[in-house]
Amino acid sequence: MMRSFTALARTLNLSVAVAELGSTRQTVRRHIAQLEEAMGVKLFEVEQRRYVLTEKGMRALAPAQALLNQGVIWYQGQFEYVAGMLRFSFEGENGWVYHQQQQPLSTIWSCRSELLRAALKAWTLSEAMLESGHMATIRPYIVAYRENAEGWICVEVGESSFYSNWFGWAQARSSVGRNLNKFPGGDVLASLADAPFQDISTGRGVRLDQVLTKLPMGGEDGPLRFAAFDRLLMGVSLPDGSPAIMSVVDRACEVRISDVDSTILDNMPEEARIDFIN
Repeated sequence: MMRSFTALARTLNLSVAVAELGSTRQTVRRHIAQLEEAMGVKLFEVEQRRYVLTEKGMRALAPAQALLNQGVIWYQGQFEYVAGMLRFSFEGENGWVYHQQQQPLSTIWSCRSELLRAALKAWTLSEAMLESGHMATIRPYIVAYRENAEGWICVEVGESSFYSNWFGWAQARSSVGRNLNKFPGGDVLASLADAPFQDISTGRGVRLDQVLTKLPMGGEDGPLRFAAFDRLLMGVSLPDGSPAIMSVVDRACEVRISDVDSTILDNMPEEARIDFIN
């Protein structure tokens, strides 16, 4: 029923949804009717023989798709909560890997990253205003995003950021105005990896995750190298008051993702180092 709902909600075309699902028109209609009865709300209206999402339907789509995506990873045995915090993994046939685990915010005070500590202090002192003078010290080390109808758009890349060190300044600068890159793992993985951004977008707060993956070094066509990093996401306000997300990333000094070999840090290239001067 959830698959029928999400397919029809995305396409708003019964024939296209049926073809995508490999189902029948009668089955999809029945699933929608059963969902609406169970939830006690109307998910669709039919206007001039076309499906239109109701307000309740629009609000139900993202959670339904997230649950389906989580189910795919869970079925592979790579989705769990560790001490109440989300951890998931993906390993592709081409050797590409992606591990992500949320970390307690207090980890910032015990880890060796001066950059992350300074960033959290600056966020607090600035009252989450990106243009505040309290942000000046960490501004060269950040990447900032804002959300639009097409997803998360990069609006600023610091010249000393992890992103710039890894990919090179030319590619980093050319990333301004672009969407976040598509994940090799496809839409399912992209949805889960996007969850921390949605979390910050909704709550306008702070979140710490550790990520271990492979990234192309020196540019989009560069060789894939292991990268393990701690990523602090913070909700901020732009000068016009509109919301944005500030990302501060530092090289991981220890692996805190459960069931991941800590020797992976031995394969980290020097370009992953951040020389932060407070």
